[in-house]
Order: sequence, then structure tokens, then C-alpha cells
Amino acid sequence: MAILKITKKHHKHFNNPFPSSVSTTIPYVQGSLFFNSKRVPSDQTFSIGSNFQLSWTSDNGGHLSISHLSQQTRPIWSTIPGQAFVSAALVDTEFEESRGSFLVKDKDVHMVCNHQTIEDIRIIEDIGVINGQFDHHLECVVPDSPSVHRRLEKKTDAQEIQLPTLMITGRLFNMTKKSKRFQKHGIQATMQFEAKGASVHARYWVLFNQKTNHEVGFQVKIEKPNFTSRNQVSKTVSGGYQGFKRGRNNRKKRLGWFWYLSRPRGFVLVSSVEEEIGNLDILKPEEFNRVWLTYATDENERFYGFGEQFSHMNFKGKRVPIFVQEQGIGRGDQPITLAANLISYRAGGDWSTTYAPSPFYITSRMRSVCLEGYDYTVFDLTKLDRVQIQIHGNSVEGRILHGNSPCELIERFTESIGRLPELPQWIISGAIVGMQGGTDAVRHIWDELRTYDVPISAFWLQDWVGQRKTLIGSQLWWNWEVDSQRYWGWKELIEDLRSQDIKVMTYCNPCLAPVDEKQNKRRNLFEEAKQLDILVKDSNGNPYMVPNTAFDVGMLDLTHPKTATWFKQILGDMVDDGVRGWMADFGEGLPVDAVLYSGEDPISAHNRYPELWAKINREIVEEWKSNSLEKVKKEQEEGLVFFMRAGFRDSPKWGMLFWEGDQMVSWQRNDGIKSSVVGLLSSGISGYAFNHSDIGGYCTVNLPIVKYNRSEELLLRWMELNSFTIVFRTHEGNKPSCNSQFYSNQQTMSHFARFAKVYKAWTFYRIQLVKEAAQKGLPVCRHLFVHYPTDERVHHLSYQQFLVGSEFLVVPVLDKGKKKVKAYFPLGESSSWVHIWTGKVFSKQGTEEWVEAPIGYPAVFVKVGSHIGETFLNNLRSLGIL
Repeated sequence: MAILKITKKHHKHFNNPFPSSVSTTIPYVQGSLFFNSKRVPSDQTFSIGSNFQLSWTSDNGGHLSISHLSQQTRPIWSTIPGQAFVSAALVDTEFEESRGSFLVKDKDVHMVCNHQTIEDIRIIEDIGVINGQFDHHLECVVPDSPSVHRRLEKKTDAQEIQLPTLMITGRLFNMTKKSKRFQKHGIQATMQFEAKGASVHARYWVLFNQKTNHEVGFQVKIEKPNFTSRNQVSKTVSGGYQGFKRGRNNRKKRLGWFWYLSRPRGFVLVSSVEEEIGNLDILKPEEFNRVWLTYATDENERFYGFGEQFSHMNFKGKRVPIFVQEQGIGRGDQPITLAANLISYRAGGDWSTTYAPSPFYITSRMRSVCLEGYDYTVFDLTKLDRVQIQIHGNSVEGRILHGNSPCELIERFTESIGRLPELPQWIISGAIVGMQGGTDAVRHIWDELRTYDVPISAFWLQDWVGQRKTLIGSQLWWNWEVDSQRYWGWKELIEDLRSQDIKVMTYCNPCLAPVDEKQNKRRNLFEEAKQLDILVKDSNGNPYMVPNTAFDVGMLDLTHPKTATWFKQILGDMVDDGVRGWMADFGEGLPVDAVLYSGEDPISAHNRYPELWAKINREIVEEWKSNSLEKVKKEQEEGLVFFMRAGFRDSPKWGMLFWEGDQMVSWQRNDGIKSSVVGLLSSGISGYAFNHSDIGGYCTVNLPIVKYNRSEELLLRWMELNSFTIVFRTHEGNKPSCNSQFYSNQQTMSHFARFAKVYKAWTFYRIQLVKEAAQKGLPVCRHLFVHYPTDERVHHLSYQQFLVGSEFLVVPVLDKGKKKVKAYFPLGESSSWVHIWTGKVFSKQGTEEWVEAPIGYPAVFVKVGSHIGETFLNNLRSLGIL
């Protein structure tokens, strides 16, 4: 029986500053492919719906390839000749959890079926045949769970599966060889041990069906493992596999071999077999809990996407885990990562940790795959010739996309998952002033901003709920109602700002803190939620108190039907006061041993939780809109908006706007200003069309030997950068007194005013890009790959530069003390680029040029002859910037 171990390290101090990373999963699985030469033809082409075809050839051991009928010679997916493309295993798992950070470890490997047979490939014209195949399978393997049955009903719905559907069937198995060669880097075909007892095999089904004119859906299902004696397995002389003979009885047997995964060193044979398997009942064998998909890639193929990633754009050579979690403090930048890990277990994170991953990619060869479902997954791109996806489950579902350009693939992907709606124009028309301090502080800063003629859209006041002193400083009361002492005259403040077309935005998250000690509360939301029984529970049935910095909190159970109604009423009261937007923070920390009302697996629910959190917030927006149509004449001026940091694949369907979370107030690559550009661009490829970062970063550290405080230069450069993103929003950071702020002095205030006007100057284009994003899913800020995929040098760019739409080229200054940048002008278009500050034209494509970029004059270019570019320049002149 596979073991799931969950290790809590919330309160572990003085830790290893260099903890293990994603390499603690099984490194690699490889096996051989066999086929039934009597039933599977040597070469044949099969239709997948009306727009795709699958080609099978027996050459070189046999392989499959899928292509679109418009480009039959260009495979969009293909297997590796002679090698298994589906494998399965039963593996012990350990989850380490510490304050929103998670590490998944593969431990004992109980059985691996890494070889594969193809026994039949056929086209199914009748949906009943598919249902019949799976009904037999599901009787054996599917737990009696309403959520599981709902998924399977959807999968076998005739409206979901477009006929004809292609079905491939066969067996997965292990095979003994005399060779006992030890492989350090994974389970190879030669890494087999002479078994003393039974061999393991399981039947599998792979379905391919057309979803849309440009998408092929695929499903992989595997039955429970079966055990047979060795003389029931045979091979033909030609190498084609004739199949397993299934035993007629299920006598209780013991496995004769086990593999053990010990730390990251590799596999060793466990000698004491009986001690390892204990009372494993072969009459009711465990389901597999690992599935691998392995297929071909090219040596020089680049991989983009995977959600919001902060350290890399191209993931070739990486192993990418897909699991929502805290991004960490430092993420590999030193010395802060070391210090964070030392103080709190794994708090530093690493290059792979992110709030918003997605099991989706686009390659430089215009190939794209997206997985459905919410299981923990690792994309292994470390091999030059293949992709291997490890899924923590016993089935897989996904889509293979066809497109001729990154724009087409993004459009087709977002058509499938959902797209962000058009934003209200007020949120993208001026600066969002993020500050704290109460009513008097807001009115004082507002007066100052008016003297500098700053175009303001809103004040974002995250401390509207009040603050309290804790061991780590001042923190918010997580009780979502206004603190009437801190913000006296709350409604009057909102109305005064509204009279000047300035909105008020606030803050909330899906957690609630006990507020017994708070003096001026009207409601105790934690106690209300506890009485309603809508908090996530622990294994004892009590509210799960989740550690968060200096206090513990209860977490809303978003699967409970009462939760949405109750929470929407709370935020509805806030909106009734006149609030028009809010940060919907967190969503990445659902404990993996939580007990949910739905009864679903908390590990899979963990990745789904941020989507549920977005959905509740979006419902508030849509319900308010429908109830306010008669009252509000200009919806774009009064519409509600919320912004989030946590997300998963389908978050664009439910969200409205994203921000990148808690970057360090630093120049560093993995968690500073550079990472904010990478996160912006990678998320844009993954469907997050509207994203931005806190101006100046957020995370300040003021330890005796490790200090990260926001410098004035960093703040000014971040203002320049964010004036070319969807939203121009400040944040004081977690330690405001240690940071340079936009209101710190005349220089910072003048610079803030200048770039708020630069931001305003392209509002007309931003509105156009917002409409395009809502219609096609294309991001506002784009990596050059999106428009110049055939330019080889573009693939070597990450944070250095980016496009706004297709008309602006931005080359920000991201290094301390630098006053010039190297701009690259890509191949692929006949148009030249003009520098907005000097008017100099750069006409030579495929070249780099050094460009002066002193503070206040970032390197920005518009296309020569572009109407959009000319309008932008004219607006800069009218605002007194040029």
C-alpha cells in the first residue's frame, strides 16, 4: 500500500539554509514499446475528428504522430520510436509543508510498469463503445466519489467527445532482465531486477478526440495493477508483443522486488521484501498513483509558459513542478534566501516556486500542450529529445493545440480555459495610490498629489480594517470591516474622493483571524464562520488553524455551499459603502491534509482553491453589475474590479486582474525587479493578460546582518517600468518606514507625477489592448517571442526588454547605477523603431544598440509610421513630458 506522509514544519527554526529542491521526485522513467503485429498494421493513418490525423508506423520499434490536416507533414505531437509513451507506478509520497511553502518527495517505489504494448488502434464511431470500455474499467478502479463521477460523466458525454474518436489500447508491464545495471538518473529499460514472484501489468486506454478545429483532446486511463506468473508473458521473434494472458483467479501473491528512492541519490534494491510490503492484499491491489507521459521534442526547441514563472522564460533543461504555493523570500538570490531558510523552513523558496503555475506550454516549434485536472505534476524537460510529464494520479486528461504562431496558440488556449473580461476604464486611466495610515494621512497625501497634478484613479487602502502590533511589526486585522477609528468618516472620505473621479480600493483574503482582542469591532467574522461551520477543518473536525507569520487564522472552505453567500454579503457591505475595488490576496495555502466539505482530495483541491477564490470574487462583481444597471449609467466608470496573486490554469476565466505578489525591494534576478518582468511575460503567455507588480517591490528585510531596504533609485526605476504595464500602482511595502516612498521628497513625488502622466499618455492604446485581450486572450505586455518567434536571438531574452502590444518596445533599466541599456531590434518586420525621447530612428533589424537611459528617460521605442505611436508621442507633448 502506498503511503502518504505529510510533515509539518511551520514552527521549525534554525533550519538547513540549503534545503532540497524539486530534484526529490523520481528523475526519469524509460521503457520499451511493443505492438501486436497481428492486430496493429505496420503503417496506417487514422482520422481524429474532421481536422486531425494520427499516423502510426512500425518502423524503428513503432511510433505515433498527430498533425493537423492543413499541415499534414508538421507533427504537433509525436512519440519516440520504440519507446513507451505511457508508464505507471505505485509510489510513497511525502509532503513537507511550512507556512504556505510545499515540497513533494517521491519515497519508496513499490512497483513500476515502464514498458508498454499497443494491442489495438481503432476508430470509435459510437459513444456507447467508449462508455462500455470505461464502465468496465471504472467498476474496478474509480472510488465512489460524487466529484469523481461528475468528472467522468463529463468525459463520456457525447457532446464533449466529437466522433469519430481514436482509441489505443494495450498493457503496461514490468519485465525482468539479467542485467542489474544500476542507473543513477532514473528508471531505465535496463534497470531491472530478477523478480522472485509475480510480474505486474495493467490495461490502459488512450483516447484522442477533436475538441475544436484546432484542439485535440486526450485521455489516459489505467486499471489497477494485476499480477501474473512469468510463464504467462511471451514475446514474438519479431519484437511485436502478443499480449498478457490474464489469470482466472486472484490468488494472494507477494511482489518479489521493490525499488527504494533514497534522497536524491537514485534507486537501490531493498533486500527484505516481506518487511516492506507488510499486509498488501493482492485481491484488492492499490491503484497506480503515478502516470508518466513521454513524447518527442527537438534538441533546440524552447518551452514557454507554465503560468507565472519568475526566474526563467525558456524551460528547456528544467524540471518544472506545477503546484500553487508561496513564491518564497529570495527564491535563490543571496544572501536573503539563505537567511529566510535559516529562520523559517523553506521560506526562501527557489526558482520554481510560484503563486500561479499552469500545466501549459508553447514551444518555439509552435507545439502546445495543456493538462486538465488539478493533480500535482512535474514537466521534465531535461532531456534533449523528449518531454516527460509525471502526474500524481492514475489518469490524465489534456489538450494538444494547433497553431502557426504564438498569438494563434495563446488565442486557442484562452478560448478553451476562459479569458479575462474587459476592465473598467477607471482602473487603467491613472495612478493607483497605495498607502496606509488612516483618514488624515490619506487626505494629506491627496493634497500633496494635487499640487503635482498627478492623474489619480484610486486610493488603495489595505489597512482599512485596522492594524495591530505583533512580534514582526504592524499587521492587519483579518476581519473584513472598516476600522472606524483609523478611518473615521469613512463614507465621507469615499464620497469626497468620488466627487473628483477617484475611487477607493481595499483589501481582503479568504482567511479570518480571531479578533477577541480588537476593541472597536462590530462583527467577529471568525466566530461567525465557525458557527456556520464554513471553515476548513483538520482531521479531528475542528477549524484548521493555519499558521501565518505571527498569528494563526481560519481558512474559508470554498467548497461549502454556504460560504459564497456569506462572504459575498460581507464584501457587499463594503461595496455599498462606495468601495469599487479590492486586492483579493492569498489563496495559495490550503493545507494538503485539510478536510473539506466536498470530501475531495485536499492535494488536488489545493491547486483548485485559488480558482474557487477568484470565482467568489467575480460573482460579487457580476451580481453587483446586474443589480446596478439601472442605477449606473456608465458602467466603465463605476464597474467593480479585484486583483489577485494566486492562480492556476483556469484563473483567467474567473479573475479580472492579477499582480505578481511579494517581490523583494532589490535589483536581484530571482525575486527583485528583474523577476517582476519575467513573471509579467511568462504569465502573459499563459493567459494572464492583465498583470502587474507593486511599484518598488514589497518585501523589506531589516535583520542585523541582512538588510534589504528600498532605495530611491530602485523606486524611481520601478516607476518607469510599471508605467508601461496594465496598472500603475504603488505599495509602501511590509516595512514602510524603511523604504523610499513616492511621497518621501520632492524628487520622488515629481518622478511619480511624471510617470503617472506617461502612463496616462497611452491610455487610448491600453483600452484597445484590453478589448483585444478580452476577445483573443493576448497579453498587454509581451515577450518578443510572441511576435518574433523565428528570430533566434529573441529566445535568449528574458527580463531585458518587452513589447507593449505590438507597437511599443520597452528596454527598462534594471541594474543599480546604470544609465544606458542595450536594446535589441528584432528581425521579422520592415518597420523601424523611433526612440521617444530623442526621435532617433533605428532601422537595422537583428542588431543591438546601446541607448542612453538616465533616470527619467527609460529606453522606449515606437514603430515608425505607427498611428498608435504618433498618438502616444502627441499625448506626451500635450502633457508636458516631451
